[in-house]
Amino acid sequence: MKGRLLTIILAVTLFLLAVLSLFVGVIDINLSSLFSGDAKQWEIFIVSRLPRLLAILCTGVGMSVAGLIMQQLCMNKFVSPTTGATISSAQFGILLALLFMPGATLWGRALFAFATAILGTWLFVWFIQRVKFKDVVMVPLVGIMFGNVIGGVTNFLAYKFEMTLSSWLVGHFSLVIKGRYEIVYLVVPLVIIAFIFANHFNIVGLGKDFSKNLGVNYNLILFIGLTIAAVITASVVVVVGSISYIGLIVPNVVAMFKGDKIRGTLVDTALFGAIFVLVCDMIGRVVIAPYELPIELIVGILGSILFIGLLLYRLKNGRKAIRLTGSGTTSCGNSSSHLDGGSQT
Repeated sequence: MKGRLLTIILAVTLFLLAVLSLFVGVIDINLSSLFSGDAKQWEIFIVSRLPRLLAILCTGVGMSVAGLIMQQLCMNKFVSPTTGATISSAQFGILLALLFMPGATLWGRALFAFATAILGTWLFVWFIQRVKFKDVVMVPLVGIMFGNVIGGVTNFLAYKFEMTLSSWLVGHFSLVIKGRYEIVYLVVPLVIIAFIFANHFNIVGLGKDFSKNLGVNYNLILFIGLTIAAVITASVVVVVGSISYIGLIVPNVVAMFKGDKIRGTLVDTALFGAIFVLVCDMIGRVVIAPYELPIELIVGILGSILFIGLLLYRLKNGRKAIRLTGSGTTSCGNSSSHLDGGSQT
């Protein structure tokens, strides 16, 4: 009952904030004008405000679920699309599309981003599986370094061929209008698929030997999970740009209250992720109005504070400290890695 109450609170909060966000912006929109049939107000509402809200919701839900999947498959609470080189790989794919197909549509760029994001994520996991001695912090550090290498190559090629990647390097919703954001709708079916395979992801996260004993195809489920996370991330990067921390912070915060089982936390993770992104976007719209701050900046500031608070809280409370253990060899090659912040109960 307590878990359902939390879900209801998150859902109601998200609904209220979503309605409020429709009326926050440079141009004032009010209900009386909409009900009276004001053509200009309805045009702004349909072309800009509603698409922006839908893109925000899809981004928050998608990036949070992608982070949850990657953390479960790798049994590491610090793995996410940011620390797993997925975002950097998607940006590299967009650059390749601009170089080889300058006239490509948004969907054409998305296909390149999908391919490179999947490949980059798999290279990261493949490399981690072959590192024998590591702790819980080493895995994301390797991912960050790998992502920086990809980012360096991307920036070098962009400067060499005089390409502009600013729209995809810094996440923002200011350019989201009708006809330019629909790719993020891919998040919806992918999240549904993730929910269907939730129990399989839990099993695969326990290790290859454990999965084999339970009759689960380890490689197939691992491929499905990482592909879902990569495609979700790429679809967001193509439309919105890079937004860090969401896939790292949100699953950890929810897990503190709901545990680590995906099926039990996926809905709450999606709701809290949408709330987090929506709040950050609204702050960016009003803090220096009528100008707007990129959401990447707001998420970076709040995400850093939340992340530090999360670490301190888990280290202080032994019962909820991060503890990662596996049976056999886990998805990212951890046989027994943990970070203790006190006694476990």
